[in-house]
Amino acid sequence: MGNTSDTVRVNVTLDISGETLKTIVRNAKEIVGRNEKGHYRIDTADLLEDLLSSFIDENGFDAYVGNRENYGFLNRH
Repeated sequence: MGNTSDTVRVNVTLDISGETLKTIVRNAKEIVGRNEKGHYRIDTADLLEDLLSSFIDENGFDAYVGNRENYGFLNRH
């Protein structure tokens, strides 16, 4: 995400499908596995945050928000 000193942390609510969430949990469990007590040692909320941050960074979110055509939904309010 570029220079981290230039970033601001925002908390947002967004909709994702249940299937997407199931995929994230399943993949995380398969990758991380269980600890010695049989528990999974990953916070899926933190994982989702990391996945979304990576996606935003890798897919040019700055360019996306810079394009005024992407704000067309504002005219519907």
